[in-house]
Amino acid sequence: MEAPRLFVVKKDGRREQFSREKLLGGLRKACEKRPISENQMELVAAALERELLALDPVAYIRFASVYRSFRDIESFREELAALLAK
Repeated sequence: MEAPRLFVVKKDGRREQFSREKLLGGLRKACEKRPISENQMELVAAALERELLALDPVAYIRFASVYRSFRDIESFREELAALLAK
């Protein structure tokens, strides 16, 4: 199973796969000549990516099933129950 893919809807309606590098490029341009470090921009990009994944419970559970390495079906069920309780 692969991690969920995020897509961006462009102004003309096209869908393009989310690119963290493009996001960082935009942040770099916006923060040019400002006292914002590369590390701060990386943190912003990571937080945004996490937030986008959290907005879609199905994408989150697919992502979690790959990266959380559930021990058994019960731990997977507990994660689903926690998600449903929100």
